Amino acid sequence: MSRRRKWAKPRSETVAQGPAAPEGEAGHPAASGRSLKTFALLATVAVVIVAAAVIGFVLLAPSPASPPRALIVDQLDQTMPNPDFLKEAGTLLEGAGFDVRYTSGDRVSVDFYRKLGGHDYDIIVLRSHSARLRDRVTKELSDVAVLFTTEPFVDTLYISDQKAGRLGPAFYYDGGEKYFGVHPSFIESDVEGGFGGATVILMGCDALRSDAIAKAFVDKGAKAVIGWDGSVSGDHTDAATERLLQHLAVDKLGTQEAVTRTMTEIGPDPSYGSKLVLYPAETASTGP
Repeated sequence: MSRRRKWAKPRSETVAQGPAAPEGEAGHPAASGRSLKTFALLATVAVVIVAAAVIGFVLLAPSPASPPRALIVDQLDQTMPNPDFLKEAGTLLEGAGFDVRYTSGDRVSVDFYRKLGGHDYDIIVLRSHSARLRDRVTKELSDVAVLFTTEPFVDTLYISDQKAGRLGPAFYYDGGEKYFGVHPSFIESDVEGGFGGATVILMGCDALRSDAIAKAFVDKGAKAVIGWDGSVSGDHTDAATERLLQHLAVDKLGTQEAVTRTMTEIGPDPSYGSKLVLYPAETASTGP
């Protein structure tokens, strides 16, 4: 991504007690023993009937449905902050009935990604840098994208993941500070749980230049992944993602129609020409 800023518990019911038997007047007994037993029996039956009705109501009444859940991860908040985007996106999702959670950039570590699949979100927005993976041997840039963390790269941590090519150094520019980068194979093998049919929105550069990282999310349980097929500026991805969330969450359009309308209304990135794309195509007719 370009560094330029272009971018209830039921209430118990009380059974009413019948009127107390009148005290006997002189010369007239209050009630016979048999009448008292009959009254007690009828009162007991009434209690049982009312109790059964209450229990039946509790058992038959449908439990309230849980609201859909959304997560907004702002790995960019320290390098490319945009509080207006967070406010607008959060307000939009909450207005559509979502329970919205936020994660700030200082919490986006390797372990954050490792546990990301176990929280049953319907929409996950990753406002995160991503970059093309450089071949270890040829040093050429591939079309495969890696996701940035804000955890400084240390070659003595996560050694097995580094050796297997699931993690590696990622940096914003040559010679800049290195952070751990999450490769598609890390999503496939190291993420705990699954993504439970979530729609994942990758806001960074080149995330869908190839299908690699999108396929990793889907193979791990996501329903669909939306991202850019090239470089994108900060302002543009923020504006496009806000419009995309409007179409997905509020208008309840299918994912492909939401992406298509967003591109029609917002357009490709004016500097780089990149477009939002959807993986896989068969999710076209369904929303999040």
